[in-house]
Amino acid sequence: MSATRAADAADDFRGPLDIARAATLVLDGRDTVVGWSPAATELLGFGPREAVGRPLSAFLSPLPAEGPLPAASDRPAGSEPPGTSGSGGTTNPAHPFGPAARPGPGPPPGGNEIRLARHRDGHELLVATTMCPLAGGAGGLGADSPGRVLVAAELGALRQWESRLALLQGLATQSPVGLAIYDTDLRLTWSNTAYEREIGKPLAEYRGMRADELYSGGRFITPGYPQTLDAVMHHVIDTGEPVLDLHFQGIPPSDPVTEHLWSCSYYRLQDAHGHVFGVCEDAFDISDRQRAQQRLALLVEVGRRIGTVLDVVTTAEEIAEVTVPEFAAAVRVDVARVTVMSGELPAIGSSVAMDLLRIGEHSVDPEMADPAPHPEGPEGPVHRYPPIAYPPGSPQDRSLASGGLVLDDHVLVVPLRVGGSVLGLITFVRSPRPGATRRTVAHGPAYTFDNGEVALADELAARTAVCIDNARRFTLERSASLALQRQLLPHHVPPQSAVEIAYRYLPSDDVTGVGGDWFDVIPLSGTRVGLVVGDVVGHGLQAAATMGRLRTSVRAFAQLDMAPDELLTRLDDLVGQPLDERPGTRDGAASDAYDELTTGATCLYAVYDPVSRRCVMARAGHLPPAVVRPDGQVTFPDLPAGPPLGLGGLPFESMEIELPVGSLLALFTDGLVEARDHDIDQGLDALGRVLGDPAASLEELCDRAVSELVPDATTADDTALLLARTRQLDEGQVAEWDLPAEAMTVGRARELATRQLGVWGLEELSFATELVVSELVTNAVRYAGGPLRLRLIRDRTLLCEVADTGHTSPHLRHSAEDDEGGRGLFIVAQLVQRWGTRYTPAGKTIWTEQAFPPVDLG
Repeated sequence: MSATRAADAADDFRGPLDIARAATLVLDGRDTVVGWSPAATELLGFGPREAVGRPLSAFLSPLPAEGPLPAASDRPAGSEPPGTSGSGGTTNPAHPFGPAARPGPGPPPGGNEIRLARHRDGHELLVATTMCPLAGGAGGLGADSPGRVLVAAELGALRQWESRLALLQGLATQSPVGLAIYDTDLRLTWSNTAYEREIGKPLAEYRGMRADELYSGGRFITPGYPQTLDAVMHHVIDTGEPVLDLHFQGIPPSDPVTEHLWSCSYYRLQDAHGHVFGVCEDAFDISDRQRAQQRLALLVEVGRRIGTVLDVVTTAEEIAEVTVPEFAAAVRVDVARVTVMSGELPAIGSSVAMDLLRIGEHSVDPEMADPAPHPEGPEGPVHRYPPIAYPPGSPQDRSLASGGLVLDDHVLVVPLRVGGSVLGLITFVRSPRPGATRRTVAHGPAYTFDNGEVALADELAARTAVCIDNARRFTLERSASLALQRQLLPHHVPPQSAVEIAYRYLPSDDVTGVGGDWFDVIPLSGTRVGLVVGDVVGHGLQAAATMGRLRTSVRAFAQLDMAPDELLTRLDDLVGQPLDERPGTRDGAASDAYDELTTGATCLYAVYDPVSRRCVMARAGHLPPAVVRPDGQVTFPDLPAGPPLGLGGLPFESMEIELPVGSLLALFTDGLVEARDHDIDQGLDALGRVLGDPAASLEELCDRAVSELVPDATTADDTALLLARTRQLDEGQVAEWDLPAEAMTVGRARELATRQLGVWGLEELSFATELVVSELVTNAVRYAGGPLRLRLIRDRTLLCEVADTGHTSPHLRHSAEDDEGGRGLFIVAQLVQRWGTRYTPAGKTIWTEQAFPPVDLG
């Protein structure tokens, strides 16, 4: 250290009135100057030769009673504050460095006397002076020997020094920042009052202790710095570099059960000559600030982690996991049974009416787990989540009864409130009382919750309740959608003579909900069968309801024996009907939803005839079917692609193909072959490979297709797969005759039919069949024209068909008493199970079905 810096540092350790740096005047008994120091020359500008021998009043005088006073400089020599000019006044009278305020009544501050001094150059300044007698000096006035010493300093410098002393005193006694001084051996030599409060003892009882002894087990958690107090202090002493804002985590002696966090700074201490004698530590307890930051971080984390899926149980598990151990040592989530099982709101009432299930629980210590019963049994919601019953007067019972939170010792119970309903409870549990564990598990008080944490718990419960309510609403809507969709889809496909049937239907995953995919198998006249699949845009109740309307319409049109292209045309007209004719309210809101879901729906309809082995199909924007020959060859017919339903503008076209017996026809929706990770062509190739095994059963093929194309059993869209393996009726089951359109043909037809029934052993049906054949052939001869065709089919029922070239369908009517005809078709309708008309390009076919007579088992 240079001599100049050493002198400046020494001045910092001495006050302005210290005799070693103050202006010193030696006076005799008559206040005549007999001694003059260099500092006096620096202060007043007079040299010793000019000053000695002159009276003190020539340099210093009492303050005038009136008039302005010169500025009192509180600044170091050579510097000027803003707003001042030279040694004169200031432009801002309120500035602390402005003109000096006139001292009030009473003694001068600090026992010093303020006087007005005159500088050699003529300007005046305020100085603080103090007088002390010399030992053995002149005892009275008029003595020529030195008698007193007067020291003087500029008033501003003295005020600065006194401010620094007041600051040091405030830091020592009033500051909330803990201050401590450690010597070079790192033993504590001094601390302020705040530090004493932190230690919990007076300074005398812990002076001389090392820092690691006072905070055993504590450590620095700021990255990039040593973790121990010794290492950090030694670094500061050795290098002289201050270390600022290190975070130290430990347990203070005054609070041995709670972990605190401090912001600490360290800097080296040196004396006036630059000798190092220790290190100063200032530490501020930021535990409250840290807890506030942790609460905010916890809220952010809760918002990020809970409600990730629309599932009540998952949400409860997420809130339990995210709050342990950051907020509590154990968390239990109990939700009403009806909410968990069916997504409904619980009844409003006390805990007696609330049937709760424990669906979420997490703790840091297994011993803190709630000893609630966990009954043994098969996996399922009822068995996995045990019912919970709380005794009367318990915190949970009081919370349910009042609808508010309850704090009881180290247990905080917060209800899950949504509107006017309580969905359940969250119970936060802190570690037991301090005497049990000696340490707190979660940040904050050892075993209870402060006001800020209670408010945080309420906010956590509110966010959890919103997420659970969203999941509940989703569960309720999805359950209703699934129930509606399952009611609208076929429950059981009856056995068909034309084809062997197998199918699979997978609703979309839990995130998107159910959709509008559907399929159907429709028995048609003449042992034919209609196969249909479709897809409605969208998900949810609207999509399921729209799917039901379209499926019902397709079934109704199919029962009219419409050709596939005509059926799709009628369906397209139904979907694209004018706005005022669509189902919905007058304001058009429901009509808009209907339009959004139905427009763009797709459909594939195929009709297979087991007698001719021919299949006619048409599609409206749907994927073509897969056709698998008996040898395993897979093709996707180039079926003309009509527009999706509701768009209109283009006609639909049919394709007719002949299928060998044992061929496989696969109808499916895009959810089976289309996914995010591959395009539709890859899905079609994979489906073809699965279906190309002719030896596998239909059920096996369905399972393989689902496992191969939908491996995790979830998909972004619904998946429908309908497999049909074709059959052919035996030649002995079909009898067919071509007849001329003549009157004699009626008797011939009755004879042929009766003979064939005898061959089949159905003589009991001869009488009814003769009447049916007679009526249908007579109508054909009279109203249509020839040639005629009579066909009998022995299947699950007896089918009778009469085909002609006419296009007019007979109508059932009630004849009046005086009518001579018109009763024949009425009689036919009474004799058969059902009857109808099927139109063909060449004309029409009237058909009837009769049940076989009961079999006598005796």
